[in-house]
Parts: sequence; C-alpha cells; structure tokens
Amino acid sequence: MDVSGINNVSLEFLKYEDYEELKTAMISAYKTMPNAYWKGYHIQTLIEKFPEGQIIIRVNNQLAGCALSIVIDYNQFGENHTYREITGNFTFSTHDEEGDMLYGVDVFIKPEFRGLRLGRRLYDYRKELCEKYNLKGIAFGGRIPNYHKYINDLSPKEYIEKVRSREIHDPVLNFQISNDFHPVRILKGYLEGDEASNEYAVLLRWDNIYYEKPSKKATTKKKIVRLGLIQWQMRLYKNIDEVMQQAEYFIDAVSGYRSDFALFPEFFNAPLMADYNHLSEHEAIKKLAEYTSSFVNKFTELAISYNINIITGSMPEVRNNKLYNVGYLCKRDGTIERYEKIHVTPDEVKVWGMQGGSQLKTFDTDCGKIGILICYDVEFPELSRLLAEDGMDILFVPFLTDTQNGYSRVRLCSQARAIENECFVAIAGSVGNLPNVHNMDIQFAQSMVFTPCDFSFPTNGIKAEATPNTEMILIADVDIDLLRELNQFGAVRNLKDRRKDIFTLTKKS
Repeated sequence: MDVSGINNVSLEFLKYEDYEELKTAMISAYKTMPNAYWKGYHIQTLIEKFPEGQIIIRVNNQLAGCALSIVIDYNQFGENHTYREITGNFTFSTHDEEGDMLYGVDVFIKPEFRGLRLGRRLYDYRKELCEKYNLKGIAFGGRIPNYHKYINDLSPKEYIEKVRSREIHDPVLNFQISNDFHPVRILKGYLEGDEASNEYAVLLRWDNIYYEKPSKKATTKKKIVRLGLIQWQMRLYKNIDEVMQQAEYFIDAVSGYRSDFALFPEFFNAPLMADYNHLSEHEAIKKLAEYTSSFVNKFTELAISYNINIITGSMPEVRNNKLYNVGYLCKRDGTIERYEKIHVTPDEVKVWGMQGGSQLKTFDTDCGKIGILICYDVEFPELSRLLAEDGMDILFVPFLTDTQNGYSRVRLCSQARAIENECFVAIAGSVGNLPNVHNMDIQFAQSMVFTPCDFSFPTNGIKAEATPNTEMILIADVDIDLLRELNQFGAVRNLKDRRKDIFTLTKKS
C-alpha cells in the first residue's frame, strides 16, 4: 500500500465480531499453509481467557494484522516444546494468570500491508504488555519459511547463523532479530504441517529488563536513586565527637533532601592525627586506626536514625597486626558491610606501611547493587568490570588527592568506568589543608557524578559537579531504568559487545 493513501492506523483489542474479517486475513497471510487459520471457538477462548493479549491493527479501518498471546508458567515447558504442547492441544488451557512469560501464539500482517512496519507496532504492544504485568519476557517459536530452499546443504543451526550474518535473507527471522528477539535454540517438530520450515522453528526470546522477581516483603527496589556527596573540609578537631558532629550535620542535610546514600571521602577523619604529630607517620596512623570501630558504631546509629545508607569513605584499620585502608557501608536497616582498598598507593606503602586488601564484591541495597572502590582502585579497570559483571548499577569512589594531577587521574578514570561498565559513578573527596598532620598537608577535590554517554544521559557524561575546593554537599538523582535501556538499546553496548571469545576476566575465589 502506498503510504500516502493511509489516513488512519490504529491498534484495537480483538473482538469476536471481528472473526470473519480475521479469518480472511489469516487465509491471505498463510497461503503456503492451507487451512492454517484459527476457528471461531479458538478466538472466543483466547478473548475470554486473556482479552489484553489479543490485538489487531487496522489501516484505513481495514484489518491489516493480528497478534495473539497467552501467559504461561515457563518452567512447566522449558526450552524444548512443541506448538501443540504450549497451546494445550490448541485449547489454551496452558494460559496461567500467575505465569511469568508472555508466549506469542500467532502474529501476522496481510501481504498487501507489509513493508509499513506494522509488525513492529504489534511487537511493541506485546513488550509494553509484558512490562505492565511484570513478566520475565516474551517467547515464541519462530518459523523459518525459507529453510526448505537450503535443507539439503545446511543444518538448521547453520541456516540461522547465515541469516544472522546477513548471508541469507529470511523475512520472518530477520524481522524478529531486528526487533530485539534473540535465538535460544532450535525446536524440532514444532509446528505440524509446516513443510516450508521442515517443521523446525527457532525459539526466540525478548527479555524484560524491568522485570522484578515478586517479593513478599513490603519493600521495592527504587528506580530513581538520590545520591548525597559530601565534599569534606579538612580542619582540626579536638576529638571524635567533634568530627562526628560535623559528619552528622552533613548527614542531616543530605537526608533532609531525602537522599538514599551519603558518601564521605577517603580518610575524612585524618585531622585526628594532629595529636600524634610527634610520632612517626606509621605510628600516628595506627593511633587513628584505634578510632575506627567507634566511627562505625556512630555511623550505624546515624544511618538508622536518618534513614539513609552511609558510605563511610575510608579509615585505617589494623587486623592481624597489619594496617589496611577500609570503609564500611552502614545501611539504613542497621546492617553493616566492609570493603577494602585493594591497591594502596606507593606513598601509602612507603610512609604508612599499608597493605593492600583482597576483598572485592558488590553490595545489595534497597536501591539495587552497588560497588565501592577507594581512590587508586578506580584506576584499575579490572576491578570495576568484575563488579559490573556482578550487576553493579552505581559505583561509589571515596578519594583523597593532594594535587590536581592526582585528582585528574581519579576523575578521568572514574568517568571511563561509567562509560565502559554502563553504570553511574559518584566520587567524593576532601578539600582544604592540614598543616599539623604529616603527609596530609594539602587536598584538592571536585566531587562529581558521572553517567554513560548516550542519548538518555548528559552529552558530556557529567550528571552533577561540585565547586572545586569548596566545602559543600552535592545532590543528584540517577535513574536505574536508563541503564537497563542502555544495555539493550544503546548506540553502543559496551557490556554486550565484549569479545569474550578472545579474552576473559575472572576473580580468584
């Protein structure tokens, strides 16, 4: 049909009164398969069981196409089934209102309406329906009607590979792949009487990136997450109480804006070493380490009372007579988790005698999975890639840098991590100076929140930025759903397009 002759295109729910027009359309669409049309009682059953799953598309008030669907419990059938089995011997008794997968029973466009991308509208409707009902995805057996031309030369698997590489054109399979459906396996003997496909079909799936496993808990994972970054001013404090008084001031401020996270910088409590300036640097920081358990206890209390997840930056800690750079995630539900700096800087080794940690993991929170890397660690891309492979959505980087050179390394590497791992990255550092603390004289920082660079994100990949070298808080909202969309539909897809056939990255257990 000439596009210029189209006055109206509409999607409508299928009604039984449409049956005779639907029958005519099915006969026209399936000319190579005589009698391949649904009877009136089939359509009546589908409409009664699942009215929202039966949709037609009209062009200039003519029925141009149709999509029929049911919901199934996918585990009952698995990935090796026939069309007869999936439809309950064509009774649709397999439809399950408590099921987890939308199954495509049929979809077609009349020949005279093909080329108008009407099929895409039907598939888009199915995807929206899938998201509405929180189903895992869409599955169906896709015919390969051109396979009969190659049956003597190619196995079904070889045929599909050649279709995917565009060596062979298959109008059905090409269309489905272009609409984000991925082949799962070959189904043998799927549709009786489908001679053109030699009764083979391709099990195709589309995964709902918004699917959430049903939970009995009275909580849901947040999609819009508010980050509170604390750009901490280094100043002298008399004791731990004064430090925590300032910390609580900032926690109160960011929680007042209903932030989900408060991020403190690396070694924010270093001013307390001023009392030990007469000792060697190594002994002074070991004295600072004696305060760590008290800080953790106080942060835990604040996380609960202010209803916010607190990332405590980092603090020195002695374990088994070894000195580590560690931090704690104090969740608002009262639980505590620990993280370690894996790569300590040459200066930390030389001046303080610090050891590198060995613990690397993601953390489950009420806002999804997060990762935390302390300063220098973000300059090693392997660490954040492992976290991304474990499902990390937000990477937090508490840092401490004295010069702009050091800060630029942290900033640029953090921004790269956001792009290559399709995640948000939040960095927070300290500003000011500590003339009475050895090895902590000056600080340079600009706290920021980075995003991937794609159409749904800022073009420069910067969601928010603080004023350089100024004590302040930075509040920013990040939308986790945008990461899911990027992973599936981004202009580039860094996580999906990795060449795992030529390299692998593994974490030692």
